[in-house]
Amino acid sequence: QVQLVESGGGLVQAGGSLRLSCAASGSIFSIVTMAWYRQAPGKQRELVAGITRGGTITYADSVKGRFTISRDNAENMVFLQMNSLKPEDTAVYYCYSNAEYYSGLYGYWGQGTQVTVSS
Repeated sequence: QVQLVESGGGLVQAGGSLRLSCAASGSIFSIVTMAWYRQAPGKQRELVAGITRGGTITYADSVKGRFTISRDNAENMVFLQMNSLKPEDTAVYYCYSNAEYYSGLYGYWGQGTQVTVSS
């Protein structure tokens, strides 16, 4: 299994920046992809950005050019640098990873961290 712990959320004014961190522990050598999702009140959880073990990166259109995902494989961490934040970025941000075992691919979630952007 993989355990994920996020940190770095908080309250920021529009136009500001925040950096989220996610530390992975457990079966870290099985991790394939690490990603950030977010869920705003009354909305479905959505992918913000993801990065594979090989370094392939995906961003949601709404954050392209403003957010940057990075991964430190040596420290088993993934980061999300969020710049030019907008009120619509307000959400609970979740760290996600999937890990591959002989029995298949399994997904894991962190507990979430609140990001609030004031206008």
